[in-house]
Amino acid sequence: MAKQELTCDDILKELRAKQYRPVYYLMGEESYYIDLIADYITDNVLSETEKEFNLTVVYGADVDVATIINAAKRYPMMSEHQVVVVKEAQAVRNMEELSYYLQKPLLSTILVICHKHGTLDRRKKLAAEVEKTGVLFESKKIKDAQLPGFIASYMKRKGVDMEPKATFMLADFVGSDLSRLTGELEKLIITLPAGQKRVTPEQIEKNIGISKDYNNFELRSALVEKDILKANKIIKYFEENPKTNPIQMTLSLLFSFYSNLMLTYYAPDKSEQGIANMLGLRTPWQARDYMAAMRKYSGVKTMQIVGEIRYADAKSKGVQNSSMTDGDILRELVFKILH
Repeated sequence: MAKQELTCDDILKELRAKQYRPVYYLMGEESYYIDLIADYITDNVLSETEKEFNLTVVYGADVDVATIINAAKRYPMMSEHQVVVVKEAQAVRNMEELSYYLQKPLLSTILVICHKHGTLDRRKKLAAEVEKTGVLFESKKIKDAQLPGFIASYMKRKGVDMEPKATFMLADFVGSDLSRLTGELEKLIITLPAGQKRVTPEQIEKNIGISKDYNNFELRSALVEKDILKANKIIKYFEENPKTNPIQMTLSLLFSFYSNLMLTYYAPDKSEQGIANMLGLRTPWQARDYMAAMRKYSGVKTMQIVGEIRYADAKSKGVQNSSMTDGDILRELVFKILH
């Protein structure tokens, strides 16, 4: 049976219980989780006085594997542990040689390797050695459909509630850059009026600069409800405010929605929970839009719409398009979706 991979939460839970491993190899496309784990270890394993002698932070471009191994082989001074953090480890050449150290690692050392924008070849010896003695963690980009769930659980941990519409507005506006997204969430928490523990669309509008009435979330709702007037009003607003509403972002979100809608027709269980499971949504209420859209659009029509969005995307990049503005492209697309 395959060994179940540890999640970021699993690793943090172990660390909070002071269960430390000799090596943490943190890799992948999503920097946010890599930083979260590395920062927790850096901030919490050693006391402030212990850090003076026992915390070493190096950058991949400045060191080689021998330097890393030498640092890891040192014994801690007046402390149970020493922590060695290698940032930007993707720049280290011959990282494979680290496997020699890992065959007999020093148990008083906690070695943290931060390898961003890529992964280790799992077929090679180093990956096997890391898994044997420590943690090999892959930080994957989260899908757009999972963003509202991420936002809701992040805010819940901070003791703040967030209205579903506010959640969608922020997810649509920021996208899946989690470091930027959590930065915006912290900004919202700080700007909440005293005694208020709920983020509303009005607060998003005021503090993040997205219109609560004219945004991609509202455009999607208008298309689901087949509200022609509302959809065209939103496009007119987008046309007049291209900086905050770039066409590429709108097309990407519509493509994601209608591609997912295509999949829902094949869901064996068409309940809220069944559709949420099929699409990997963290919260069942996110499935409601898809259920409403299934009542308005047939599978065949949805397939045509996905094709039309692709065509509009090509036009927005200048393919077979000499004179249409972004507003014209969106208007034409919305007409084809609604008729």
